[in-house]
Amino acid sequence: MTAWTDDELDRIAAADELEMAPLRRDGTLRSPVPIWVVRDGDDLYVRSFRGERGGWWRTAVETHAGHVRSGGVDKDVTFAEVSDPGTNDRLDSAYRSKYGRFGGAYVDPMVAARATTLRLLPG
Repeated sequence: MTAWTDDELDRIAAADELEMAPLRRDGTLRSPVPIWVVRDGDDLYVRSFRGERGGWWRTAVETHAGHVRSGGVDKDVTFAEVSDPGTNDRLDSAYRSKYGRFGGAYVDPMVAARATTLRLLPG
């Protein structure tokens, strides 16, 4: 497995959205959906605004593979589920800091969706 380059991390973290296309069981990609992405150190994370009901999220946790595009970066990824409370606390703050300008109606569901936290691992 490869690591994100500093340039990739910076470009994706600076973008407002990431296009997420999880891999289906039949080997095809779902249509990309725009989602919010945050950085914590050398890692990138996403959550499902719709919680565990989110279609892209259900597919992602089923196959743990997909493709992302953001900030000019185009990469195959694997998804790792994250349950660590400390990591999720930092991500809550990252979501509030990066997306707070959109208001609580959008940010609060992302903070509440801790159970859907996925780390993006470049493949």
